Amino acid sequence: MEIPAVAAVVGPTATGKSEVGVEVAGALNGEVVSVDSMQVYRGMDIGTAKVREHSRYTSSGRYIRHHMLDIIEPTQNYSVADFQERARSVIDDLLDRRVLPVLVGGTGLYYHATVREYLFVDNSCNSELRQELFQRAEKEGNESLHRELHSVDPAAAEKIHVNDTKRIVRALEVFYSTGEPISRYSENDARVKYHVAAVGLRMQRQALYRRIEERVESMFAAGLVEEVRTLLQEGCGPGYSAMQALGYKEVIGYLKGNYDLETCKLLLKKNTRRFAKRQLTWFRRDNNIKWFDVDGFSDVHSLVEAIVCHIKDRLQI
Repeated sequence: MEIPAVAAVVGPTATGKSEVGVEVAGALNGEVVSVDSMQVYRGMDIGTAKVREHSRYTSSGRYIRHHMLDIIEPTQNYSVADFQERARSVIDDLLDRRVLPVLVGGTGLYYHATVREYLFVDNSCNSELRQELFQRAEKEGNESLHRELHSVDPAAAEKIHVNDTKRIVRALEVFYSTGEPISRYSENDARVKYHVAAVGLRMQRQALYRRIEERVESMFAAGLVEEVRTLLQEGCGPGYSAMQALGYKEVIGYLKGNYDLETCKLLLKKNTRRFAKRQLTWFRRDNNIKWFDVDGFSDVHSLVEAIVCHIKDRLQI
């Protein structure tokens, strides 16, 4: 049986994946399938750098449909298993219509869960326990919960960074709800669901850091504080996992009076740099990804041209 083919553009934040993904989809009769864990939420646009409608057009003027954006409310429980099921349904529909799915995003787990035969722990969750754990993380600090995780599931603790509040909470939630460590479930099954032509975008560290600083400043100029304030007013408090996203948790601290606006910006820049490093580490483990150095191309057009050639060659299209 022939394995269905898809393309992917992945890598760290601020490397230009969204723009490149649109152009690649336009050149290959494709549509974009987002593999970002936070862009699924409605009302979380600025902090997640969600692709706006006006940015979904190629340089030639062709509109590219985007999928897996704005599909749930930030107050809803949503897991990577939920994402996997829905994303695969979208991909299957595109393949039926002879449209190439172009996966675009920087959430490594969501990407791999979509293209590989991942198995997941039971999708049920304990929302009260989850909120209690998030509150403990805020009060006691991540280090305390990470030590707790290490005592009940050392294998998971070894893989989860101490700053990754969401995954620490999820791992503890699974253990206390089921009595089983989350590490016993397969997250790295090598079997593939699709034949993937995957490319990764990377940049020199200083160039990437400059982009990150510019992005953070533009987010605040675009109204990030107002976006977070609105979400809080609508009942989406810090106890919800969506509000632990990069950018939102930092602004919540500012709105609580924990620090001033400038400190908030500096904190977000620092946390984004760390996040980009973790993303790169994750994707580097995937030997199927062909890396392209953004700095080595004179413009986006030449970069896209090289990527399209690689995808065509890999997928024989």
